[in-house]
Amino acid sequence: MSGIAGRHVVLGVSGGIAGYKACVVARRLTEAGVTVDVVMTAAATEFVRPLVFEALTGRPVGVSLWEAGRALDHIRLGKDPDLVVVAPATARLLARAAQGLADDLLTSLLLARRAPLLLCPAMNDQMFRHPETARNLEVLRGRGVHVLGPATGPLARGEGDGPGRMVEPEEILAHVERLLRAGAPFAGRKVLVTAGPTREALDPVRMVTNRSSGRMGFALARAAWLRGADVTLVAGPTALAAPLGPDVVRVESTADLEAAVAAALPSADVLLMAAAPADFRPARRAETKTARAGGAVTLALEPTADILLATRELRKRGAVIVGFALETGDAAAKARAKLTAKHLDLVVANDAAEPGAGPDVETNRVTLVSAKGATALPLLSKDEVAEAILDRVAQLLAPRG
Repeated sequence: MSGIAGRHVVLGVSGGIAGYKACVVARRLTEAGVTVDVVMTAAATEFVRPLVFEALTGRPVGVSLWEAGRALDHIRLGKDPDLVVVAPATARLLARAAQGLADDLLTSLLLARRAPLLLCPAMNDQMFRHPETARNLEVLRGRGVHVLGPATGPLARGEGDGPGRMVEPEEILAHVERLLRAGAPFAGRKVLVTAGPTREALDPVRMVTNRSSGRMGFALARAAWLRGADVTLVAGPTALAAPLGPDVVRVESTADLEAAVAAALPSADVLLMAAAPADFRPARRAETKTARAGGAVTLALEPTADILLATRELRKRGAVIVGFALETGDAAAKARAKLTAKHLDLVVANDAAEPGAGPDVETNRVTLVSAKGATALPLLSKDEVAEAILDRVAQLLAPRG
C-alpha cells in the first residue's frame, strides 16, 4: 500500500467469527502509516479481546459509551477520520445502521460520521438471504454507503458454503486504499489497459509468442483503479493473478486483443497499450501436430494488425492514448517516431537489452516521450513506473465539466 501514510481510519468490529480477519486489516493499515482507531461492539469482544487491537495499533480501543473520560468519543471519532470501515458487519449491525439506531459506541459513531463508510458484511448464508437483510443493504447503499461482499465460501463449521463469508483482508485493504486515494483527475474515469503477450498458433500444440509477463500492464491497471478509475484490463496469456478491482477480459490471439480493445475503447478516457501483441503469425495454421519425423520445416509468417494505429477512428474525443515501445537500440528515437505515426499523446520507451528492464522482470527503466520532450526515469519497480506514468497521464487529462 502506498500514498495513505498519515491518514486516519476508524475500524469498527461487530460480533462475528470473522473478527479475527479485522486484526490483519488493523495491522496492515498501521504498518502502512495509517492512524487506526478500533471501535468494537460488546459482542465483538467475545470473539477478539480489545487488547489484541490495542497491541496491533498502539492506540486505545473504544467499546462503551459509558467509559469514564470518553463520553464524546462517538462525536470525536465521527468528525476526525478520513474513512470508517466496519469489518465484520453482522446482520444485526446492518439492521441497526439502516434504522439509524445509536444504542452503542459504534452505531452512535456511524450516525455522527462525516467520512465515507465501507461495510463488509459477514453472516450465515440464510441470514444474508433474508429479505430484511437485502432491504437493509439497499437502504444503506441508497445513502451512499460502500458495501464490499460478502463472498461465497466456507462458513462456520457444519454450515457448508454459501454467500455470507466476509471478504479476505487483502480485498478490504485494496478498497480502503482506493477510497483513501481516489480523486481527481481519475475518479470516475474509464481507463482501458492492455497487458501481456498474445499467442499465434502454428498447430494445435505450438505457437508464436514473446517473453512479455504482463507485469507492467497489471501494475498500471491496479494503480489506475486505486486512483478511483473504472478500469478494464485486457490481458493476454500470463501466469499473474488478476489484480483486485479492475474488470479483466482474457484474450489469446492478436485478433482477440484487437476485438476487445475495439469494444471497450469508444467509452474510454485513457488507453494504456502496455500489451505486447505478436507482430507476426503463421501464414498457415496446421490442423494437426507437425511431426518432427517429417524433417525440416519452413515457416512462413505474415504481419498481424497494428492494433494501436487501428484505434484512431475509435478513440473518444479528448482521450489520452499511451503507447509502449520495447525496442533494441535507440528506444527514445523509435518512440518519437511512433508518437507521430500513431497519433499518440505519450510513448513509454525502454530497451529490451538493458539488464533489469524489459520483459519478464520486476523492474524497468523507461523514458516518457511526448510532444514536449523526453523524460528518462531511473531503474524502478514496475509499480513505481506505473505511478510515474499515471502522474504524466493526469497532466494530459482535460478537466471534466
